[in-house]
Amino acid sequence: MRTMLTVMKKELRDLSRDRRTVVLSLVLAPIFAPMFSLGLGFLMSNRSETLSTKPLELAVAGAEHAPNLCAWLESQNVELSPAPEDPDAAIRDQRLDVALRIGADFEKEWRGSEPATVEILHDSSRSDAHVPVQRLEGLLQQYSSNVGALRLLARGVSPSTVQVLRIADRDLMLDANRGWTALMMLPYFFILIAFIGSVAFVIDVTAGERERQSLEPLLATPSSRGQIMTGKILAACLFGVTAVGLTLIVFKLGFEVVPSSGAKANVSAWVLMRIWLGLVPTVLMGCCLVTFLAAGSKSVKEAQSYLAGLMLLPMVPTMVLLVNPVKNQLWMLATPFLAQNQLIMKLLRSEAISALEWVVYFAASFGLVLVLWALAARRYHDERLAISA
Repeated sequence: MRTMLTVMKKELRDLSRDRRTVVLSLVLAPIFAPMFSLGLGFLMSNRSETLSTKPLELAVAGAEHAPNLCAWLESQNVELSPAPEDPDAAIRDQRLDVALRIGADFEKEWRGSEPATVEILHDSSRSDAHVPVQRLEGLLQQYSSNVGALRLLARGVSPSTVQVLRIADRDLMLDANRGWTALMMLPYFFILIAFIGSVAFVIDVTAGERERQSLEPLLATPSSRGQIMTGKILAACLFGVTAVGLTLIVFKLGFEVVPSSGAKANVSAWVLMRIWLGLVPTVLMGCCLVTFLAAGSKSVKEAQSYLAGLMLLPMVPTMVLLVNPVKNQLWMLATPFLAQNQLIMKLLRSEAISALEWVVYFAASFGLVLVLWALAARRYHDERLAISA
């Protein structure tokens, strides 16, 4: 242990001399990641709120065929305007978000108490048109229900006669989960910083020293190579854990500064402390994996070529959950990166985590760390490690 601590102190002392690396790793990333996520959530929430409350601008083709409908829409915070000659082309060219086309047979169908056809024109591939289209569909459905009820009353029939079910919507979402969809990418940033937050440090103390030919004298000491490698990993882990802690602190401060993002995730000190402890195995995992890759690289440039692939690994479970949400199951807490994602989401959503889930998570995580440590130690015992070229 004394040898490993000595190597760790030596690496931390060398790192402290490179102030630019320390500033970029401990300041830039911890501030940028949570601020980007909170800012993105604020923009999404603010835009959705703006589109839902401001007057709906609607271009109508054939307004003369349904004057009553148009008058009712104007009373519902809708600003009507004549549609261009080719509303389809206007929507494709993004000059219009949504348009309403009323056919010439509308009046005839209306007077015959038949379903009158109206056509909503929009481009479903444009995300900025979703809210206006949903507002227009809701208004038209409301108008249809109101007029249908009046027609039944005119014929002496109660409108409740045709209402087979009365559907009540009871949302059981906790208050801490309001607006959570705006922060779906937040676990990815936490996992990414924990996984590769110290990658520059690990590459420098292995591939960098190998390229500078300063690793060979260190390996020639009486200390075992496993002790030397573990000391380097401990130094990198301490650096990575510090970066994760700073990220969580900045996230908590930023969340209190930007409360209007609509999200109410639980960011108490106790929750953030458990997230920090839960990400410690991820830091070790990243340090051991990068050590394994850097020990097989002959230069810093070659070791840095793995960075793109390493950044994609934590993204896989987040993207899968966004596209194909699944229910929480125990096996997820034994799957790398998916376990961290589920753990962070549970904590931020104020959901209970059982003791069994914690045991499975830490057992699987530290088991993978031991495997990666053994692979890296095998690379360190290779005699070619001390050769730079």
